[in-house]
Amino acid sequence: MNRAPASVWHRPSHFLAFGLGSGAVPFAPGTFGTLAAIPFYWLLSELPLDWYWGVIVIAFLWGVWLCEKTSRDLGVHDHSGIVWDEFVGYWITMAAVPFSWEAALWGFVVFRVFDVIKPFPIRWADRRVAGGFGIMIDDVLAGIYAWSLMHLWFWLH
Repeated sequence: MNRAPASVWHRPSHFLAFGLGSGAVPFAPGTFGTLAAIPFYWLLSELPLDWYWGVIVIAFLWGVWLCEKTSRDLGVHDHSGIVWDEFVGYWITMAAVPFSWEAALWGFVVFRVFDVIKPFPIRWADRRVAGGFGIMIDDVLAGIYAWSLMHLWFWLH
């Protein structure tokens, strides 16, 4: 069971790392974090593609710092409630996908599957890369896998 520290509600960096509080749910925080990323994808999808990728790069770099700081403050590497990485992974999944609720939900499912099963090299990175970068990189890789599958599906249909 996920036990979110009280600091999630008092420290802005923890609140953001916990996905605006979505990672504080007592069960399946990664799933709820990914769900919380969907409305932001809706807004981001209106941007030109180069701006969209720019936001992802900034969110990733900021996420490395944010996740590192929050982990260090909590004394737990990759606390299950830290879900900023799910936000970024989902946004990668949805890059260049025109917004529709069907696409948003399909992307949610595909991203969560890759994030949970962690095919190579995702599991390797999850276990061996430390710090904020380590917290972020497995979800970035899951997002790249999911993005590839999303675009293959759209290309075939």
